[in-house]
Amino acid sequence: MSPYYNQNYTKEDIDRIIGTIRHCLKNNRYIVSLNKNRPENLKFVKTYGLGKDERKNALMQIQTEDFCHTLNNIKPGYEHEILYVFVHQFKLFEKIGEKEKIVDVYVKFNIIDLQGEKEFVAISFHRLNKKVDYLFR
Repeated sequence: MSPYYNQNYTKEDIDRIIGTIRHCLKNNRYIVSLNKNRPENLKFVKTYGLGKDERKNALMQIQTEDFCHTLNNIKPGYEHEILYVFVHQFKLFEKIGEKEKIVDVYVKFNIIDLQGEKEFVAISFHRLNKKVDYLFR
């Protein structure tokens, strides 16, 4: 595992993060990055026909046991942010063919504070494309 990855968390720590995620999702204070800089996210969402409601429902399924690690954001101007990485197995249907698949989905996000309100920003939301180590499995 990379020395930049942090797994120094308890289940209770990650339970609190899950609670924050769900609160943000329930209150529609979330974003899934789907811009030109995130082609993997765009392809994933298109392949499985994941509209806004489907993305929200999928993100609500993330569990404490899906936690892998955190890392510091290295993007200039965002170095103060902590990025959380989870990988969850979702049952999804390919848009073409409607064949159900079990898909490991890599979700990397941060939680930002905007004027006293938390917001969940999913930077990565796509098929798992690298090896990960789960903390609680």
